[in-house]
Amino acid sequence: MKKFVLCLMAGLLVAGTAHARDQLSMAGSSTVLPFATIIAEEMGKNPNFKTPVVESGGSSVGKKGVCEGIGTEFIDIGNASSRMKPAELEFCDKNGVSLTEIKVGYDGIAVANSLDGTTLNISKADLGMALTVEVPACAAGRKSANCEELIPNPFKKWSEINPSYPDIEIRVYGPPTTSGTRASFAEMVNEKAYCGKDALAKSALKAAGKKAKSCRAMRTDGAYVEAGEQDNLIVQKLQEDKDAFGIFGFSYLDQNRDTLQSAIVDGTPADFELIASGEYAISRALWFYVKHEHMNVIPGIAEYMNEWTKHWDEDGILTDAGMVPMPEEERAAYAKAMVELPKLTADTLK
Repeated sequence: MKKFVLCLMAGLLVAGTAHARDQLSMAGSSTVLPFATIIAEEMGKNPNFKTPVVESGGSSVGKKGVCEGIGTEFIDIGNASSRMKPAELEFCDKNGVSLTEIKVGYDGIAVANSLDGTTLNISKADLGMALTVEVPACAAGRKSANCEELIPNPFKKWSEINPSYPDIEIRVYGPPTTSGTRASFAEMVNEKAYCGKDALAKSALKAAGKKAKSCRAMRTDGAYVEAGEQDNLIVQKLQEDKDAFGIFGFSYLDQNRDTLQSAIVDGTPADFELIASGEYAISRALWFYVKHEHMNVIPGIAEYMNEWTKHWDEDGILTDAGMVPMPEEERAAYAKAMVELPKLTADTLK
């Protein structure tokens, strides 16, 4: 029966084409992109395999893309900087796609600006207050007769939130809604640090019949500017505008230390050691999702996964590129998963 299923799969994959695709294809997170590219290039040194194609597009593109279907027109692996949610996995199930979830390392979400600008030393809660789309009418000491009223975010300058913050306009370049970096930032900063803990915000949300999750919506009045999925473009904007700030993966800050500086968030800057220890305030895991149905049909998937294990430790080239390695025990667990391919289920994601 198993042999029959494999033959059927092979038939599905080559249907309508002269031969099966012989090159591994993946897409997704711009944060995972540089690390996945390094691994693809290392694998490409093996003459038995073509260098895998690695594309960006954002975490949602990676997770949706790997779940869209079975066949050569669909990617084999989806990269993500935000973990798959049960609803996203349901899309996989609907399309008959089975996945294994692999964690590859950790990354901090940097808030940074030009070295020529003022260092922003801010609480994570205030950072969320500055960027979420709505706040209580009396937020940050604003006088109002109704603290339970939600209004469009009125803050134009950082100093309006706290006089100790820079007296410059709030202007933050960041990724679009398709980005796992944005999703992780909005959840950790806007939702959990601000709306989930601030008493006034919680009260106003309750009065409006809303949940803290609604705070993930970012401002659209110019304070937050969507700059696309290419983090290098955000870096360029900051180099041109000393009063602007940017949100992107730590590796892009690490590679541009000669022109950029990290904000201090809850007392800690984005720093390799602080991310590794869990002390940095805005950290998250990096993932990829591999499609079972393309295993043993598209050549090189197992070899690509194994290539990660050669470079993801403390002394590996991925660390040199800015990825924060997992502890040895975690690396061993995910190396085992690459071989055994446990099926991702909704229970796994709880």
